[in-house]
Amino acid sequence: MRRRDFIAVAGSTVVWPLVARAQQLTMPVIGYIGTGSRESDTFRLPSFHQGLSESGYVEGRNVTVEYRWAEGHNDRLPALAADLVRRQVSVIAVPASTPGALAAKTATKTIPVVFYIGLDPVALGLVASLNRPGGNLTGVTGWNVMVGPKRLQLLRELVPTATVMGILVNPTSPELAEADSKEQHVAAGTLGVQLHVLQASAERDLDTVFAKLVELRAAGLVIGTDSLFNTWKERLAALSITHRVPTIHQYREFAVAGGLMSYGTDTSDLSRQVGLYTGRILKGEKPADMPVQQATKVELVLNLRTARMFGLAFPETMVLRANEIVQ
Repeated sequence: MRRRDFIAVAGSTVVWPLVARAQQLTMPVIGYIGTGSRESDTFRLPSFHQGLSESGYVEGRNVTVEYRWAEGHNDRLPALAADLVRRQVSVIAVPASTPGALAAKTATKTIPVVFYIGLDPVALGLVASLNRPGGNLTGVTGWNVMVGPKRLQLLRELVPTATVMGILVNPTSPELAEADSKEQHVAAGTLGVQLHVLQASAERDLDTVFAKLVELRAAGLVIGTDSLFNTWKERLAALSITHRVPTIHQYREFAVAGGLMSYGTDTSDLSRQVGLYTGRILKGEKPADMPVQQATKVELVLNLRTARMFGLAFPETMVLRANEIVQ
């Protein structure tokens, strides 16, 4: 090899890593806050990345994502949000976490925040209005709390002789716990069902919850809308079968994991919307001018195999209404 060629090759081995490093440093950085873990968010992350891609961003190519996981501990969320603010990320995405969205709002008044929650963001003080959020937050609402009474109704439809039911809430997410309890008690009064509120903030609490349900002779359990419960979907489904307590949850993933049934908004579409809005903000749009999107699709998913294990049969009218049947 000639000396001139050698110098050119040797130089390239130094220059290209420096160029690649410079490109990484100039990439915008997204902060992502998850209530659970990366493993529990595997059904949500692809949709979030799809939305980013639709707006022109691909992780590792022209954007970096800093993930922060609460691992089922809502009390960690304020510190995670504050850490991302110190990191000076370009935007914070908070899919499916009301306490996470509230923590992000407290942590920053300047960094844009894109949320996906199940409550009214105006009532929570996250935005001024749905059409004109007015601050540094915008996002998507799934209204899963509002359709919660339908879950109790579906359980009663499946077990028409039921007089006692339970609802599971997470006390470390008081806004959701209070809203769920209120909505379900109204529905229970209409259905003539006695409703007991049970609490779980850690997976170890679930054994106590189901022991109490058995003691109460509850005919069913509505799992509240806190996303933390989705991280325990397999365990909840297994305990439900072991203790023979029919259950219903908001997310399709619960029924797919062996739960009896689910009824709620399509979380994959809402996560995609969070990714899409995040990308649009990276391109220069202001969250103050981006209307809060609202879910338009609600899914009913039934697991026939689990129903057979309970010795139950879904009414034909319910089967006809189902969006998906898990065999």
